[in-house]
Amino acid sequence: MLWRTGRRSGVWAYADIAAIRLSYRPMGMQHRRFRADIDHADGRHITIFSTSKQTVALMEPQSGYSAFILELHRRLAAAGSLARLSSGLRPGIYTMIVAALAFVGLAMTALLLRALLTGEFAGVVFIIGFSVFFGWQISGFIRRNKPRNYTFSSVPAELLP
Repeated sequence: MLWRTGRRSGVWAYADIAAIRLSYRPMGMQHRRFRADIDHADGRHITIFSTSKQTVALMEPQSGYSAFILELHRRLAAAGSLARLSSGLRPGIYTMIVAALAFVGLAMTALLLRALLTGEFAGVVFIIGFSVFFGWQISGFIRRNKPRNYTFSSVPAELLP
């Protein structure tokens, strides 16, 4: 695999690729941003994003990202690679995020109950509206980034743009 990023470049044999991790990483206004972390057997690491920065706030999708990831997996399989294939966040990080979300959910439930008991119906409407919007926004991130392993023939489609 021939690669170049910034001033760094190199050639890696497919047999030297030790691991690939695919994940969903939305940022700013770019909700369709995906990440591939490719690890070399000697510890080097490349991160590939499905978008490229145009300015501080503007990101543009890279049209060849999905094709590249699928072709990389096909070539690794053809070379008989033993690379570890995983998707989502690392399990420890994922567990901390889910625990934090559960804590926020409990806090929001307590605020909702307090608003109901004190008759603050504007607060009730706000809390329900905020919870629905927040749940809608975070659910895709949590669902796509659930830690799991996959095979060369079953690259997770939800982690490709």
